[in-house]
Amino acid sequence: MAEKKQRSGGSDLAVAATVLLILAIMILPVQTWILDGLLVLNLAIALVVLLVTVYIQQPLRFNVFPSLLLLATLFRLAVNVASTRTILLQGYGGRVIEAFGNFVVGGNYAVGIIAFLILTIIQFVVITKGAGRIAEVAARFTLDAMPGRQMAIDADLNAGLIDEHQARSRRADIERQADFYGAMDGASKFVRGDAVAALIIVAINIVGGFVVGVLQHGMSMGEALRTYTLLTVGDGLVAQIPALIISTASGILITRSEGQGSLGLALGGQLFREPKAAIVAGAILALLGLAPGLPAVPFILLGGVTFAAGMAARRGHTRDDLVEADAVKARSASAPEKVEKLIDVDPLELEIGFGLIPLVDETRDGGDLLRRITLVRRQCATELGLVVPAVRVRDNIRLPQDGYVILLKGIEVARGAIILGHELAMSPGAGAIPLEGVETKEPVFGLAATWIRPEQHGEAEVAGYTVVEPSAVIATHLAETVKTHADEILGRQEVQSLLDQVKQRNPAVVEELVPGQLTVGGVQKVLQRLLRERVSIRDMVSILESLADHAPATKDLDTLVEKARESLGRAITQQYRDERGNLSVISIEPALEQELVQSVKPGEGGGRLVQLPDAARRLLESVSQAVHASLTQTAQPVILCSPYLRPYLRAFLERALPHVAVLSYAEVIAAGTVRTVASVRMEHAHQEV
Repeated sequence: MAEKKQRSGGSDLAVAATVLLILAIMILPVQTWILDGLLVLNLAIALVVLLVTVYIQQPLRFNVFPSLLLLATLFRLAVNVASTRTILLQGYGGRVIEAFGNFVVGGNYAVGIIAFLILTIIQFVVITKGAGRIAEVAARFTLDAMPGRQMAIDADLNAGLIDEHQARSRRADIERQADFYGAMDGASKFVRGDAVAALIIVAINIVGGFVVGVLQHGMSMGEALRTYTLLTVGDGLVAQIPALIISTASGILITRSEGQGSLGLALGGQLFREPKAAIVAGAILALLGLAPGLPAVPFILLGGVTFAAGMAARRGHTRDDLVEADAVKARSASAPEKVEKLIDVDPLELEIGFGLIPLVDETRDGGDLLRRITLVRRQCATELGLVVPAVRVRDNIRLPQDGYVILLKGIEVARGAIILGHELAMSPGAGAIPLEGVETKEPVFGLAATWIRPEQHGEAEVAGYTVVEPSAVIATHLAETVKTHADEILGRQEVQSLLDQVKQRNPAVVEELVPGQLTVGGVQKVLQRLLRERVSIRDMVSILESLADHAPATKDLDTLVEKARESLGRAITQQYRDERGNLSVISIEPALEQELVQSVKPGEGGGRLVQLPDAARRLLESVSQAVHASLTQTAQPVILCSPYLRPYLRAFLERALPHVAVLSYAEVIAAGTVRTVASVRMEHAHQEV
């Protein structure tokens, strides 16, 4: 680590020294031999950058390019300033500039100016403009795609397909890609500005050199124009050729695709992917060589080379196809097609409409849905003792843009709709002050609610409304759905995991119970029955000890469940106590309770409370009246009955009154003060059946 920090410090020092050196070149006079070295160095840097962009496998591996482009442009402009100063002071710019002014353009300054203008137009109009447009579009598309890609990463993380380290690495790749294309969009402006600056510098140097030559060096007008124009054009060409190379490298890098490989392999593999194209092109060139008036040698020669390349590519493709066919046959013969993944079903899924994608974009305000889902899993683990499997979140274009669906094992169990950009204000009840907004029903409990604008938040709270954000609505709906279907979520594998966890600290109770007294499936059925009534199974040790005590005497599921509930009595009653620790209950008239006990009939899979239709209707009406009467004194009604009757009465009331808890006398022993707030009475309830 210390060595790495030392290398990093040395690199930073080198960059800082380079920037200071560039500034010094602009300010201090430079000898001509040093200027020659700087011009050659400028050309070398351009060539290295071009070759790196050709051989690089992925554009992001060269994400330092925008910064390098800035430094290279600044260095080139600094050398231009130094060469201009030397030419104007000495009438000589060194051997490199002289060579470009005399040898490259033949000593003709008119040809040199035209060549310089053509190079500048190529760089400015063709390469720079195209690369800049591609960089702009790539940056825009990358930023627009970020929410969806981040959602896919978070969905894979929630589904357990990747771990936190892999998710963090993928998010970092997305951020680097967005930063890279955004920086390239801005860096293209450096190249464009460099081309404009080159034109201005050449024009200034020609005019300035003419004036200096005539007025200061006593040259004739023709001699001054010829001398300084050749030197300026040579200087411009020396600077413009590396600039053209750098802009070409910029265009190559920005047009590369991820996973394309090196440019040479990509061009060779894709250009000759269809050998017929090269074969036909070669034949056409050869035929053009036979046309009268056209030079035969170049056309026939290039046509033959192209035709031969196409035939060679065709033979290579034939060999590859044979090898691939043999490989496919070998795979088909050795291994059957794997279709197991096609039948996998996610335990929990949340599908959202396209318009709700911002809720999972953590870079936006309100994009905290995934974090809330994590909190829901923690809440269920704390309250129910249930380890909720990872929730797969995905978008579904078939849903309304503002809709969402919760799936349990691939089947829809709940759905709702959200108005993005609004908040849900739930009514405090009758007499509430109406709010301006879109009236709706709260999706979890069906309460009257209104979608309001965020600026109405304070007004709604003052009026007594409970205001929640859109992501909180979905998370609450998901939490209630999980609690309602907790028994379906708990499978044998989850039970085995819970047993393994208990066994690490309390091996004796697990070894005594499983598999000698109960199987994993038997323990699962007990836990499912507890979860169905929202009884927490977090205290697994107490549950397992109770089962170990009573399983040797009976395997009756109802009995084992009631014994487990008795061991959890204090925890069960805790959620129904008031702030003083008292438990308010609805009692059952003793005579009626006796009649109900006698109505329990044994059956396959356990007993049940059997009532004639008229008696069942009157019983439900009597219980409903008692529940409504108790609501004036307690927020959550609880019916109290004998341990034997409790499971059957609960099963009888489950559909009509699903939120009414039914407790037994054995469970409330440690509940403190028990206060009766209502009573269930019904005359002539018992009928012979």
